[in-house]
Amino acid sequence: MFASGTLINTVAVIGGGLLGLFFKKGLKESFQDIMMKASGIAVLFIGMSGTLKYMLVIDHNAIETRGTMLLIFSLLIGALLGEIAGIEDGVERIGERLKRLVHSEKDTTFVDGFVNTSLIICIGAMAIVGAIQDGLNGDPSTLVAKAVLDAMIVMVNTSIYGKGTIFSAIPIFIYQGAITVIAALCGSFIHPELIEQLSFVGSALIFCVGINTTFGKIIKVGNMLPALLIPIGVEVIGAIL
Repeated sequence: MFASGTLINTVAVIGGGLLGLFFKKGLKESFQDIMMKASGIAVLFIGMSGTLKYMLVIDHNAIETRGTMLLIFSLLIGALLGEIAGIEDGVERIGERLKRLVHSEKDTTFVDGFVNTSLIICIGAMAIVGAIQDGLNGDPSTLVAKAVLDAMIVMVNTSIYGKGTIFSAIPIFIYQGAITVIAALCGSFIHPELIEQLSFVGSALIFCVGINTTFGKIIKVGNMLPALLIPIGVEVIGAIL
């Protein structure tokens, strides 16, 4: 079945969210706070490991770095473009509309749950690589594994933020589904190095989400999402030249 990985992932997110709602009823506020901090630290290390996996290479028994300038320019240019476009404000407005739609106007954590969880499960390496594999080869295995991880993440986040987290199923379905379709249509033009670079920049963004989850909202990660377009632009320019 085409895009089966994304469908499985979406169902897993909803299922994890429903379980999280069940557990939320029995959690004290102090427990929710410590779980949020613990979740943020875990996300920090997930993002850090994904970033360093690409950056650090061993050459003749010496550790060297690569991709430094790509990361700098991707984050700087991406953040500038995102700030101009007001992406994070737009995502938050979507969250506010969803909140009104389900009559949860008094839920103060609804939007945070929707935005933070959407960013965590959408911009990781497994989302990009898995969706491309599903589109290129019809292989959903990476997204199936990701579905299990996402179910756990969403369950914890829902127990902390509430039902707004469950609506992260919408962007994951659209985002991964779009990548799968593009990969199916343009797969022969996607270079393996580009996939690695997208995962690399995505992991850096996940690290930023971890900072916000642990220490409070410091970085407008939504406005940094165009950073994922910079490696694609570099690849296109390189192919032309």
